[in-house]
Formats: sequence, structure tokens, C-alpha cells
Amino acid sequence: MDKKSTYSISELATEFDITTRSIRFYEDQGLLSPRRRGQTRIYSRQDRVRLKLILRGKRLGFSLAETRELFDLWDETLSGSEKQLTLLRDKILERKAALEQQLNDIAMVRLELESAETRCTDALKELASKKNKKRTWTEQLQTGISYH
Repeated sequence: MDKKSTYSISELATEFDITTRSIRFYEDQGLLSPRRRGQTRIYSRQDRVRLKLILRGKRLGFSLAETRELFDLWDETLSGSEKQLTLLRDKILERKAALEQQLNDIAMVRLELESAETRCTDALKELASKKNKKRTWTEQLQTGISYH
């Protein structure tokens, strides 16, 4: 467990493998609120945890607006925890349903592609067969074999 209580923007960027510009963007969006010492941003443990949650939410497909909504519930009151968990569960269920639909769509497109590939392969075989027949007939004409 990290024992530090404050972090610079470059430390967080390095730790989470993101740009300092991304961190400033999350700050502009109201998701992070570092203290300032002159021009220097000083991020707290809470800011670090929030950044970690922002990035995790992003990986799971949550929008920044959804992440902000969860943060706002948490900050609102101590009872925000129950509301937050309920909202998070609902968002997870929505995301799972959307992913399931995408998987179904992908499976359908894959079947269509396989069918198109089979039709193309069959058409190519047919063309090759016709070419071979034509070549054989032409070769027979050139060698003087006649058909009666």
C-alpha cells in the first residue's frame, strides 16, 4: 500500500501510464480537485483513488458523466454509499446488456461474412473450372484433335 499522502501530476501520470494532459482534462471536468501551491498541483490520496476509479470506469465503458454521477453521490452524504452502489450495479447491468447485444451483433456479422466467403470461394472454383475447360478445348484445337 502506498504510504504517500500527496502526489505531483507527473507522479500520477507515470504511475497510471497516462499523460499529464489527461489528468488536467479530468480536473477540468470536475472529477479531480487538487490543491495548489502557486502553479503546482498537489494531488491527495483521494485524488489518486478517484483517478484510479476514472480509469477503471473508462476501461469498463463508463462515460465521464456516469463516473461524475457516482462521485457526486459518494460526496453527497454518508448514505451516498447505498445510492452509489445501487447506481453502479444498474450501470453495470446496462453495460453487460449492451456488451451482450454487441456480441450477438458480432456473431451475426461473422455468419454473414462466412456465408459471403463461401459464395466467393464457390464462384472462384466455378470460374477456375470454366477456365480449365476452355484451356483444354483450346489446347485440343491447337494439337489438331477434332470433335465429331
